[in-house]
Amino acid sequence: MGEPVTFAANGGTCGGYLARPPSSGPGVVVIQEWWGLDDHVKSIADRFAAEGFVALAPDLYHGTVTKSPDEAQKLLMALDIARAEKDLRGAVRFLRDDTKSPVGTVGFCMGGTLSLYAACANGADVAACVVFYGGHPKAPYDFDGLRAPVLGHWAEKDPGANANAANVEKALRERGRSFEFHTYPGTGHAFFNDTRPVHDPRASALAWQRTLAFLRAHLKPSA
Repeated sequence: MGEPVTFAANGGTCGGYLARPPSSGPGVVVIQEWWGLDDHVKSIADRFAAEGFVALAPDLYHGTVTKSPDEAQKLLMALDIARAEKDLRGAVRFLRDDTKSPVGTVGFCMGGTLSLYAACANGADVAACVVFYGGHPKAPYDFDGLRAPVLGHWAEKDPGANANAANVEKALRERGRSFEFHTYPGTGHAFFNDTRPVHDPRASALAWQRTLAFLRAHLKPSA
C-alpha cells in the first residue's frame, strides 16, 4: 500500500515510508522502534492507511536497519536527538501541508519517547500523541510546549519504560495536560510487535482500537 518518500527536513531531506488511504484523511507520523524503519513499522503505516489515515514513517536512522539487539542498542544510544527532532518536525510539516490539518504522532519503544518529544516540540501542529511503552534516556521533554492530549500504552512487566511513564504522568498532571494511560496485564515490553516472541495478540488488539478511537476523536479537519 505504501511507498518510499523523501521530504524536507533539517535543512536537507529525510527519507521515509508513506501510506495513503483510498480517500483523504488525517495525518499520522509513525515512529520506529530501535530496530529502524523495518517491515513491521511499514506494516503499521499500512494499517493506519487502511483505517483512513495518511501515515508517514520517517527513517530516523537514514537507511540503517538491524535485527541484532546489540546493534539496536548502539543505534539507540548513538541517535542524535536534535537531528531526529528536526526529521520529525519535517514529517509533521509534510503531513500538515498534505492534509491541511494538525497531525498525530504514534511511536513504539524508542519511537514512543520520540512521539511525545515531537508533540512537545511542535505545539499546535500536533493534535494527538500516542506513546507505546516509550523510553529513551537522552530525550528531554518540553512539556510546556505540549498542546496535544496524550494516550499511553504500557506493559505490566516493563520496569524501564514504566519508570518513564511515572515521570511523564507526574509532569502532565502538574501542568494540567490531558492524558489517558493504560497498562496491559501480563504483557512485556514491545507487546504490540507481532514479529517478536513477546507479542500479545489480545493486548495489541485492544491498544489498536483505543489508538484509532483516540486519533479519530482528536484529529479533526481545520475550520
